[in-house]
Parts: sequence; structure tokens; C-alpha cells
Amino acid sequence: MTENELGLKLKEMYEIGLPKKEATTHIHLFGIKYASEIRSNGLNIQEIINISGISSSYFAEVNKGIKLSKYVELK
Repeated sequence: MTENELGLKLKEMYEIGLPKKEATTHIHLFGIKYASEIRSNGLNIQEIINISGISSSYFAEVNKGIKLSKYVELK
């Protein structure tokens, strides 16, 4: 996947979480789900966030999800 495609996925996951007040949780899930894609392709997390249109302050949350990916599996 490209940074553009991942940016759109991040935006989608963020918006899914908004009505439930779980946007941050969905950002963590994004990091977990796409960690290997981001790492293996050397993609720029900040660029993905910029493309998504969400606040740049969520950089840390995406990063947390990526780090958690070593320890968790999605159901």
C-alpha cells in the first residue's frame, strides 16, 4: 500500500471511532493492523497522518499501535 492509501484507511478508521468516542482506539488499531506494511515499505507516518486529515498530534497514537503490533493480534 502507498502512503495515500494508508492515509485514507486511517481517516476511515478514525471516523468509524468518532460516534462511539473511540477514535483514539481506532487509531491504535490502525497502527496494529498496518504496522508491517508501514515498516516493510519504510513509509512516513507523518505523511500518512497528513493525508488522512486528522490532527498531527495523533502521530504518537499511530506509533503506539505500531509498537503494540508485536504483542497483539486482531480478532
